[in-house]
Amino acid sequence: MDDLKNLLIQFARGLSAHFGENCEIVIHDVTKGLENTIIHIENGHVTQRKEGGSGSKVVFDALNTNPADLHDHLAYLTRTEDGRMLKSSTLYIRRPDGNLAYIFSVNYDISALSAAGDVLHSLLLTEEEQKQEEKAESLPRITHSVSELLDSLIEQALSEIGKPVAMMTKEEKVRVVRYLNDAGAFLITKSGDKVASVLGISKFTLYKYMDN
Repeated sequence: MDDLKNLLIQFARGLSAHFGENCEIVIHDVTKGLENTIIHIENGHVTQRKEGGSGSKVVFDALNTNPADLHDHLAYLTRTEDGRMLKSSTLYIRRPDGNLAYIFSVNYDISALSAAGDVLHSLLLTEEEQKQEEKAESLPRITHSVSELLDSLIEQALSEIGKPVAMMTKEEKVRVVRYLNDAGAFLITKSGDKVASVLGISKFTLYKYMDN
């Protein structure tokens, strides 16, 4: 175990002890691809993950981005599979040569705090303010496996069209494929088979859509 890994684990244990059981700390080793990236986790019950688990979209995006373009993403919102809200931060840990080695993620379950805030907000909200409020965007979901990650990407692509696949035109299916291609979804093993099946097209047609 190298010194950097030891240091990150020390930080993970300290932060999780300081903030309590609602604070999950995850360390991903990104040097071996997308599978089995979780090498250490504290309070894994927050997202129901454990050591040896695969990378989420955060890891997927990092592996498909130039390391020079990666910047820490702090204090953003995500959600768990069962809908609980998390306040998350992602830190990209590099070795002295500049290459990405680890991802240090913090996920704090703020569901109870958010619910209390909603109650206070509803009590203080005026009728005029209520009319002006916009519907909140859906939060990105933390996935547990590469298969779930692909499903999530497909779900996002389909939501961009906003209609059932059976009602989509060829042009709309091309848009779905283009969205997934831009997101890097086809870098996932056997993703083409899954996407073709969801869209009700052949693999040959899928490749044609990718060239559009």
